[in-house]
Amino acid sequence: MFVLLAQMAFAMVTAAVRQTPTIDEPVYIGAAVAQLEQHSLRYNAEHPPFGKLIMSTGLVFADVRFDPSFVGDQTAFGRHVLYEAGNSPWRLLLSARLPMIVLTLLFGLVVFLFARDVFGPAGGVVSLALYALSPDVIANGSLATLDVAVAGFVLTAVWLTWRADVHPALVGLALGAAVATKMTALAAVPVVLLLVVFSTQRLKAAGIAGLVAAVVVWASYVVVDPLAPFPQLYLDGMGAQFGMENRVWGGFLFGTHYEGSRWYYLLAALLVKTPLGALVLWVAGSVVLVRRKRVAAVHVLAPTAVLLALMMMSSRDLGVRYAVFVPMFLAVAAGAVVLVRQRWAYVAVALVAVSSLLAFPYYLPYSNEAFGGPARTHLYLHDSNVDWGQDLGRLADRLRERYPGERVWLVYKGAGVPSYYGVEAADPRVVPSREVRGLLVVSDTAIAKADDRLAALIASSTPVDEVGHSITIFRR
Repeated sequence: MFVLLAQMAFAMVTAAVRQTPTIDEPVYIGAAVAQLEQHSLRYNAEHPPFGKLIMSTGLVFADVRFDPSFVGDQTAFGRHVLYEAGNSPWRLLLSARLPMIVLTLLFGLVVFLFARDVFGPAGGVVSLALYALSPDVIANGSLATLDVAVAGFVLTAVWLTWRADVHPALVGLALGAAVATKMTALAAVPVVLLLVVFSTQRLKAAGIAGLVAAVVVWASYVVVDPLAPFPQLYLDGMGAQFGMENRVWGGFLFGTHYEGSRWYYLLAALLVKTPLGALVLWVAGSVVLVRRKRVAAVHVLAPTAVLLALMMMSSRDLGVRYAVFVPMFLAVAAGAVVLVRQRWAYVAVALVAVSSLLAFPYYLPYSNEAFGGPARTHLYLHDSNVDWGQDLGRLADRLRERYPGERVWLVYKGAGVPSYYGVEAADPRVVPSREVRGLLVVSDTAIAKADDRLAALIASSTPVDEVGHSITIFRR
């Protein structure tokens, strides 16, 4: 168990110290700084404050500097904190990422304990192995974002409902932590409360769990600002989320860029980004679970199905991070395989280990061998599946080492500031095409969503290099 968690910790820390900010991280870090230093909830109101309070446990040691009189939106404030106020972006990012890494490791213990309770120690080890080796969990667990945190808190709440001897208040604490981290956890509330009733045969227990969850959400606001107008702030955040769902977003799937969303997007993305051995164990474990442990199947598979159905209805086809609960819950289900074919389960885990370790340290753009591995993921998916702005630092190193002094044209999709890392480049889309000579550097998501002008520039260029499986370098 400790070996599995140790390798996971190594993989996540390695990713955390090498990756520049993904698109969402500056917003969360800026909001966490405002909560910590100013007791303000004015930034990132579309998400409750608890996840950012967790990030603050690392930022409190970072001696963050910023202008208290700064005026601007949450994106501008995040950029100000990281790049304009005299802080080290690397240090702030790592300070905010480390608490999320620790939390991700703790959720690994939940996976192990849940599976051990249902299938015994061997099942616990198999489930933990799938969790600890999951490229999606490693990739998102190493970032200062909210997706793994909310999924892990929901998983913890469900595990506690399985343990009928646990007081329902503990279920409420875990459920409240989920709802106080991200709005999507609201879909899990009726499922978890029904599981409490299912386990205890008492409506009162569900009432206690629900009340404690509500108190946790309220407390997450009050600890930041004792005068916070709760629940109005939470309702405002819900309104912001519904507003985002009413927008038309662009998607990219299997080489096709489209407007809007496709109901099967997450299923297809999970098929691409899950190790083949894990897919086999997910299916086999779920079948065995339904046949041999039906009560456990209700606890493990029902929340997974409900949350996945909700996410499939989303208007945002932006990444499997929205369904990162799937590899977490189905890792538990996979432990059921030891009830029928223990040796077979270990062979499948070994295949997952090989696939995951071969992806090191590029977990964010991972895809399994059937789709060509991380180097070819950009042909099938985009955005946080592949290119979330994480490789700006690696790009700077590559340009310095291999292309010193060359003219650089850059189309970068991310939240980093290229000049901070020494990438001096111009935008090729704002000058006549004949002037674009030298290196044309384009984020793979920008390639997938290229307009006619950028597509023409790319078509008349020759690919010569790639960085982190997320940025392509052309010569023109």
